[in-house]
Formats: sequence, C-alpha cells, structure tokens
Amino acid sequence: MDLEKYGPWALVIGGSEGVGAAFARMLAADGFKLVLVARKQGPLDELAAELRGRGAEVRVLSADLSKPDVLAKVRAVTDDIEVGLLIYNAGANDTRGLFVELPEEVTQSVIAINVLGQANFSRHYGALMAGRGRGGIILGGSLSSYLGSPTLAAYTGSKAFSRIFSEALWGEMAPLGVDVLHLNIGFTATPAMARLGMPVELAEPPETVAREGLENIANGPVWIVSTPGNVERAQMINGIDNRAETVRAHAIVPRDQTAAAANQQQNLAEP
Repeated sequence: MDLEKYGPWALVIGGSEGVGAAFARMLAADGFKLVLVARKQGPLDELAAELRGRGAEVRVLSADLSKPDVLAKVRAVTDDIEVGLLIYNAGANDTRGLFVELPEEVTQSVIAINVLGQANFSRHYGALMAGRGRGGIILGGSLSSYLGSPTLAAYTGSKAFSRIFSEALWGEMAPLGVDVLHLNIGFTATPAMARLGMPVELAEPPETVAREGLENIANGPVWIVSTPGNVERAQMINGIDNRAETVRAHAIVPRDQTAAAANQQQNLAEP
C-alpha cells in the first residue's frame, strides 16, 4: 500500500475484528499509523496491543456508530493528525424481520451506520484529502446492494445507497486526486457471522477481502470480491427486467439455509 499517497494515518471504522482487523494488520505491516474505531473496547485493545508489539503507532476509540455524535468523538482523536485513508468497514446486520414490525431503533441504527455514517465520514475526511490532493476512501458494501430482500429492507436499502453513493463520490473525487472504492463483499467468515451461527467454514476469509480492497483502491468505483459466484450473482440479480420475479426468487435466505445458498453460489462460478 502506497504510504506516500494514502498515509501517514489510516482510520478504520469497524476496526476491531474480522475484515477491519485484517485491514489494520496489513496497513500496519506497510508502515501506516492507525486509528481503530469500533463499539467493543476489549477487541480494540487486544488488536492495538498486537499491532503496537509489531512497532505500529495505534489509537483506539470505543464508540457507538449509530449515534449522531460519533463523528465528533472520532474527530477528537484525529483532528491533530493527517488521515490519508478512510476505511468504513462497519455495517453488519444481526436482526431480521418485517420493516413495519421491527422496533424503530433497530432500523434507524442500520440506516445511521450504513447511510449517515458513510456519508458524514466521507464528507469530513474526504474534504481534507481533497485539500491535500491525495488520499483514499474504501466504503464497505455487500452483494445485497443489488436486490431488495424481504425481512432485510433497511439493510439492503442502505447497502444500495452505499454502492450508488460510492459511484457518485468516486466521480467527484477522482479529479481531486482521491480514490474511492465501494468494496462489494459476499459471505465472509467474520466473528459477527460466527456469533449469528452462520457456517463460516464455507465463507471467504477476511484477509482475502481486505487484501483485494487495498490492492484495488485505485480500480473504483466498485470492486466485487473474487469469491466464487460473487460476480455471477451480482449480474444475475441486477437485471432490470421482471424485478418482481427476481426479488421473489433470489431474496437472501434465512440463516439456517446459508450453507446451501453458499454452495449454490459457488456452483454459479463453475464452468
């Protein structure tokens, strides 16, 4: 990773475990200084201790990303440094249900993290990068951004915002010297997925996802992680014809059917 263009500091939102931790380890190995933000203090401290043991300079902040004051809290630990790389990796979903029946705080949290969070952090740090004429932004996305899925209305809708927002932001920032990438991932073996009881042994390792994001930051606006079947699924569910049938046939399956769906997706990629 080009420290001159994207350094000296990287801010990783959702940076305590899974893909975020993989980003942090790779960036630390390349000489980046790190600010890691996530909700859980324990995993943050453990990762920070590991990286400091390897010689990295690390700041950590435990913050609830769904709260309206989160940017102000993060700015309190970054306003005195030069953040050249923003990675917004937060946004997993742990609650399914009908939109009209779910508690408002559940859906509002999803929207706050995936929509307002990405927009607000991109505005603040992107403006600073544009002023310097260099930098990069990676916004975490999902294959679910191509298809509205029943019981995941707020989540899939917010991921669609992220993808379209990233494309527009890429177009605006490229002439200013700032790279923008929507990192579109599929089924990934993160601790969050494991806690939900998902069959993570069938999923893509977080290290693969992070590596592809860093290697393709200049290849925006969208990069679909190369998990077998990801590109094929995106093409299949993104058609404009007969959306009613597409939504019915390809909605995200319940958790107990994830293994079968993962195998089916990999079969899509087989010749």
